[in-house]
This record gives sequence, C-alpha cells and structure tokens, in this order.
Amino acid sequence: MKNLLIALFLVTGTISLAQKKDCKIDFEEKTDSTYIKKTIEVLIHERVFGNNKEMIFFSLLNSEGVPMLGLQQIQKSTEFIPAMCFDKNSKIIFQLENGKFITLINSSEENCSSLSYDAETKSNIKVLTNYFLFLKDNYEELKKSPVALMRISYVGEKKDIALKNNINSELLKVTSAPSAYFINYIHCIE
Repeated sequence: MKNLLIALFLVTGTISLAQKKDCKIDFEEKTDSTYIKKTIEVLIHERVFGNNKEMIFFSLLNSEGVPMLGLQQIQKSTEFIPAMCFDKNSKIIFQLENGKFITLINSSEENCSSLSYDAETKSNIKVLTNYFLFLKDNYEELKKSPVALMRISYVGEKKDIALKNNINSELLKVTSAPSAYFINYIHCIE
C-alpha cells in the first residue's frame, strides 16, 4: 500500500509538471527602479473565411508587479475593414469551464486599430494592440479552470469567441491550446 501511494504521488506530480508550458520570454528588464517581463505572443483565435482573415494573440506582462494581458488582433481582407477601438470602458470577460466569470479592464484611455496596405495581395491590414488589467479577486481562478468563452468589448461593439482546446493554424502553421492559455502561462510572469 505504501509503494502504491508513493507511485501515485510521483505520477500525479509528473503529470502536473508536464502540463505547464515552458516560459518563452519576449522581453525582460530588471533595474533598481523598474521591472518588466513579457511573454511571447500565443495564437488564441484564427478565422479564415474567403478573403477575410483574423487572428488574435495573447501575451502576458508584469510591469512593476502588476499583471496584464496583452491582446493583439490582426485582420486582413481585400475588402474594407472598419476601425476597431478600445476606450476606458472596454473590457474582456472570460467564462471559465467551471462556470465562473472573470473580467479584465482596459489599461488605457483610448486605442484604435492601425491600417496598412499590402500591395502584393491587394489587402487591407488592421492591427489593434492593447493591454488589460487583471483584478486581484479573480486572478487565481484563471490558473485553475480552462476558458470556455471570451467576450471582447470594443467601443460600440462586442465580439464573443469560443476558445478551442487546440488550434492547428492554417495561416501560421503552429499549434496552440487557447482554452488552457492561463493555466499554461500565467506562472511565467509571477
């Protein structure tokens, strides 16, 4: 019985360690007066429909002990793409698989997408990058339960996205696990 308990403990410990992803840090600066650490971007959502393509990436940032979620949304289309903006009332709401809701609030006053043009593919490209603040009372829940749904509140518009367990990107040829993003990476900025 004692050997069975030891074996069970070792297997459980190995599984929990194997589930955490290695931290890939994009930027880290530590001085006497500042501390900033940022993870690389991970693909969370991809949608390809005809000539319209959309990708959303997450990264995590720790700035002076304040954890933040970085969101980058890239849209590419041969058609007109309307501007997307965040303001002080914008937020991201996550519904976890355990039924709890987690809200992140916008860290800036106003931020709108930038437009560029790809002459080779004759496509418009819109990029929107923003940071959202975690609230202390719900931060720990993100470590425990996968995310089922995400609602992004823009100025005058909301977008709901079901986060998949796995994405095999058609555009980037990478794989990711969006629903387990916080479980896998939030430890990287603590």
